[in-house]
Amino acid sequence: MFRFAGTAGPYSVLSVLSTLAAPPSPARPALTRTAYWIRLLPALAALACVTRVPSFVRPLWNPDEGYLAVQAGLLAHGGRLYETVVDRKPPLVPWLYEAAFAVCGSGSLTPLRVLAVAAQLLTAALLASVARRRWGDTAGRTAGVLYLLVSVGLNPEDAQAATFEVFILPGTAAAVWCADRGRWGTAGTAVACAFLAKQTGGAVLLPVLWLLHRRAGAGAGPGAPVRAGAVRLVAGFAAPVLGAALVTAPAGFLFWTVTGSTAYASLAGSGPHVLGRALANTAILAVACAGLVPPVLRVLRATRATAADLWLWLASSAAAVVLGFHFFGHYYLQLLPPAALLATAALQLLPRARLTSAVLTSACCCALFLAWGLYAPRPELAHAQRLASALAQRTTPADRVLVWGMHPETYWLADRTPASRYLTAGLLTNYSGGRDGPRVGERYAVAGAWPVFRAEMTARAPALVVDDSRGEPYRPDRLPSLRRLLTGHYEEVGRVDGAVLYARIPRGRRGLDPG
Repeated sequence: MFRFAGTAGPYSVLSVLSTLAAPPSPARPALTRTAYWIRLLPALAALACVTRVPSFVRPLWNPDEGYLAVQAGLLAHGGRLYETVVDRKPPLVPWLYEAAFAVCGSGSLTPLRVLAVAAQLLTAALLASVARRRWGDTAGRTAGVLYLLVSVGLNPEDAQAATFEVFILPGTAAAVWCADRGRWGTAGTAVACAFLAKQTGGAVLLPVLWLLHRRAGAGAGPGAPVRAGAVRLVAGFAAPVLGAALVTAPAGFLFWTVTGSTAYASLAGSGPHVLGRALANTAILAVACAGLVPPVLRVLRATRATAADLWLWLASSAAAVVLGFHFFGHYYLQLLPPAALLATAALQLLPRARLTSAVLTSACCCALFLAWGLYAPRPELAHAQRLASALAQRTTPADRVLVWGMHPETYWLADRTPASRYLTAGLLTNYSGGRDGPRVGERYAVAGAWPVFRAEMTARAPALVVDDSRGEPYRPDRLPSLRRLLTGHYEEVGRVDGAVLYARIPRGRRGLDPG
């Protein structure tokens, strides 16, 4: 049991759960704000740590973490985001990785795991504050605890990774918290922080605008105060976004975060696969939310009227999950904050026993997902580790290498520098998340990518090329430019789990240059 000594006496996670389950005492006076948070925050912190334990047991959870780690290393050695280091994401999380590596070194993702715990704790505290303001002390505890219990309710590689979606969540919760209090400038800044973590974080702007509109209908009037609030909201959002664009490269920022992803956001050529993933991840999340869904459905009509902004938040987050038609599990994390608040709102209208049932059911589901995270095998991580070991044995730290595949973590695990700014084959072929053949190839790459890639291969040819396609639609025999590079300048020197290693042919042994 986790215990913390404070001015309010010993407090623990179990005591929070028992407090939620206990009937209210009419003789007990309401806690002051300070006493309330002194009691609640340590317990939420302990629960946040418990729910993130699996994240610390593996060196890496998914390719997104690997991509960010490699980006951070390149940025630390003089790379420029959206120029020599590229991705379809905004800059906030790559900068966060870079800062963590600068302070703690780049050999481990543990500092990022700690930051992910802090992000989840901050999100839970903000949700607790919103719920307490609307429905009272017990509701605040309920929202914070329920959120943390369901926050791990996905495949562990989605829920436990320290990637973009985890760092969206505090920004979205802060935006609703600020809007609920009429702090429009700060709300706009919070929306911007969520957007700069990942574009879909901007979906929280819809409930924020609804709260601004409701404020006008509640007596503020359509006049100057509301107009001033709208101006502050826009200014609060625009300043950080424009600042990020200017610090990087405005044209590159616009292209890589907005206009350059049209081919990526398409269902063409992969409908059945994507539909299967959508249904599977929805089912997994439904299991995690087994304690939340029944109370919401029981009082659905009542919560539509009393929590319209929360329903809009949930709907806009669902639209963000659908956007791009990929349905990766980590996309679903955005649904959890509004879902926890909606469940809390519903539980206020139901008998106390429903609260006990919701918390206990959520706790049991949480334990199930924690066990999954602790004990499930990760074969792709083992493959990347073996491949990185072979790559490190055949090259020196000064060598540049090219890993042609969808596992950029191989560079980080091997401590080798990529020969190209394109860290995965996805940017050069439009392959992503299992997209199958019809729209995968050179013609579907990010605009202008192949001329840049060919120039990179000429200017700083990799000492070793690893073909990690393993029969996928982006394999070299389907890509003329890569096939010419390998047949004209490289020879096979080994294989690891189906991946093929190619070393450069000494200049004197090369045949006619096909380029």
